[in-house]
Amino acid sequence: MRTEDLPAPDTGILLTHFLTVRDVPRSRRFYSEVLGGTVVLDENPCVVKLANGWIIMNPGGGPTPDKPDVTLAPPEDRGAASAFLNIRVADIAACHREWSAKGAEFLTPPLDRKAELRCYLRDPDGYLIEVGQATGMLSGVFADPTPGASGGRKSG
Repeated sequence: MRTEDLPAPDTGILLTHFLTVRDVPRSRRFYSEVLGGTVVLDENPCVVKLANGWIIMNPGGGPTPDKPDVTLAPPEDRGAASAFLNIRVADIAACHREWSAKGAEFLTPPLDRKAELRCYLRDPDGYLIEVGQATGMLSGVFADPTPGASGGRKSG
């Protein structure tokens, strides 16, 4: 392990994504062998560098002194999601082919959503992962608003 590969910024902040997993070795293989990440730390916690971010994985468990009323558990209902990992790629067709060949199971092939091409897959614990390639949004074309949603696009 090289300490410079750990998600520990010298200044400012750094975003990582923590997943509560049922089987650390299985999830480690998925994020490294299927999605192409680099294992930085095998366990306790498992850390995989994926592109310019990190996935941190550990088994679930009960409350701890720093989260006294929280129990960590992987998702139980594959039909519901309150959050998901969003991966942006340069070539979604190539990514879909490569990851499918390595065993990734996508919900659909990439679909054209005007602003982007996108598709979803699940990791071994059922976490939802969106894979997208910016297309129309690069020229100001965005997806249709969600029915019933209020508000507009913000520029910045």
